Amino acid sequence: MIDLKLLNHLESFLTDSRKAKFLDVLSRRTNHFTVAMEDVYQLHNTSAVMRSCEVFGIQQLHVIEEKYGKSIDKEIAMGAEKWVDINRFANMQDCIDDLKAKGYKIIATTPHNDDCTLEAFDITQKSAIFFGTERNGLSPEVIAQADGFLKIPMVGFTESLNISVSAAIILQNLTSRLRNSDIDWKLSEAEILEKRLDWARKSIKDIKRIESRFLETRLE
Repeated sequence: MIDLKLLNHLESFLTDSRKAKFLDVLSRRTNHFTVAMEDVYQLHNTSAVMRSCEVFGIQQLHVIEEKYGKSIDKEIAMGAEKWVDINRFANMQDCIDDLKAKGYKIIATTPHNDDCTLEAFDITQKSAIFFGTERNGLSPEVIAQADGFLKIPMVGFTESLNISVSAAIILQNLTSRLRNSDIDWKLSEAEILEKRLDWARKSIKDIKRIESRFLETRLE
């Protein structure tokens, strides 16, 4: 349950334009689609995918860290780490179980010819789009538990794209189609309030002191 009094207090430190921008961005955010990245070795790709999530309105990013720990390359993420929720998992199965428990279909991105093409993908289903490692793609564990497969049509000699490029193409297509549909894809009121509080905290200097002082005054 969001503390509305605390939210109102913290937002009083923000300019009207800042608050309006938050509401505008949140009106375009979605949890209908989410992204999961499996042990991507190159850090700049993780950061670039995060940036694409932020740009195209994907609120949740899941990072599996079985082999490689992830830290965010802020120069590439361009501040996206403040606005996208990063969910970290120590192994693939925990991530898959968590997503399925939340009602997501597990969608594996692969270049195989018999996979569903991007334009034909059913956007009505709540989906988690999985991207694999740069060299080997997705693990057999993901492929075996996937509810569906997705590929980007390609007509050249090259059989695959860089993961960050693939993610940008897929997210732009799916979110554009989603926003032009009748699907209930927007954040709930509770989710919006939660993000308003989170973003206000991230926007205020000396937030710990301000929040502590507010809580103290309530007890006086």
